[in-house]
Amino acid sequence: MTDAKKKDRPARCPDCVTEVRRGNTVLVFSGYFKEGATATAADKMLKVLEAESAAIHKPPFTA
Repeated sequence: MTDAKKKDRPARCPDCVTEVRRGNTVLVFSGYFKEGATATAADKMLKVLEAESAAIHKPPFTA
């Protein structure tokens, strides 16, 4: 398999950067959003909440 990089695209800065500290360790996360996307973060969170509310956890059947 060939490792072909796309050279026709300019370098992109991350859309969001999050820094998390755990003891003496610092984790840095860079996030990129899909260009041309129509769904917002609020739309995606609404879908997550709807899925969670639809998956109601029922207690196991006991006789």
